[in-house]
Amino acid sequence: MDKHFWSSALRQIKWLMVMGAVTGASAVMAQSDPVATLRAKYASLDQQLQHNQFKRPLVLNSSETPNRVTGDVYAIVDYPFDAVNAGLNDPDHWCDVMIMHLNTKYCHTIPGSSGMALRVNIGKKTPEKLADAARVDFDYRVAAMSPEYLEITLKAKDGPLGTSDYHILLEAVAIPDGKTFLHLTYSYAMNFAGRLAMQTYLGTVGSDKVGFTVTGNRADGRPRYIGGMRGLVERNTMRYYLAINTFLASANMAPAAQPEKRFQAWFTASERYPRQLHEMDRDEYIEMKRAEYSRQQSVY
Repeated sequence: MDKHFWSSALRQIKWLMVMGAVTGASAVMAQSDPVATLRAKYASLDQQLQHNQFKRPLVLNSSETPNRVTGDVYAIVDYPFDAVNAGLNDPDHWCDVMIMHLNTKYCHTIPGSSGMALRVNIGKKTPEKLADAARVDFDYRVAAMSPEYLEITLKAKDGPLGTSDYHILLEAVAIPDGKTFLHLTYSYAMNFAGRLAMQTYLGTVGSDKVGFTVTGNRADGRPRYIGGMRGLVERNTMRYYLAINTFLASANMAPAAQPEKRFQAWFTASERYPRQLHEMDRDEYIEMKRAEYSRQQSVY
């Protein structure tokens, strides 16, 4: 081998080292830049957002560890970022979102230890007295905000039935064509008693409940869906996402008409997925939510 070979080899090594450094720097910048990170996620999910079982630009994932369950929704909403920011960058509006969920019996903003908090009562999927519903206090925080990115966190230390460390995360970033890409995380931890209670529920009255992740096909060709704790967290993550999307859709309506329109629209949206989300008839849901919204106008 002559000196020309070694000279050429050395140039190639230097080029590879430079490219490696550039790639590494780009990765670090993406990790430290939430806008770039979320837009990279948007790009990576392009095909799943276009083709999926939901018939809308949405991807849902879930995970489970011995002590925690997590659901994640990634979705495109047909509203400009400014409208999303104006709608969701307000703790009072989050109560308007939360009350649409079947299990939310009450929500009101209160002063928290480090800002504002949401006092939420969580109970059955049927009408219930507040005294019988578990109270969960969520600390509300705007973690990041810029002209094209928003990050909000809701955290609660304790929850019902042995659950704790609730974490709701919403990220939003502006994307082309006047739309917004959202990331919603819903997660909580469970102690031994909580997991035992959940397993009892899932083994009895909740035994036929399923989530959205397809795990295979039945003998008749129909999809087989995930059950258990992942199925449970997927259902609730989807319910919260549908509530967020429904709230955004009502922003330009007359304020007095918004609650009724939201309840009707949320129920319609959830009934698109009856295998996972159907729990009661429309009239039952609307009557229950009217009463709960009326109760929500007072501080308890």
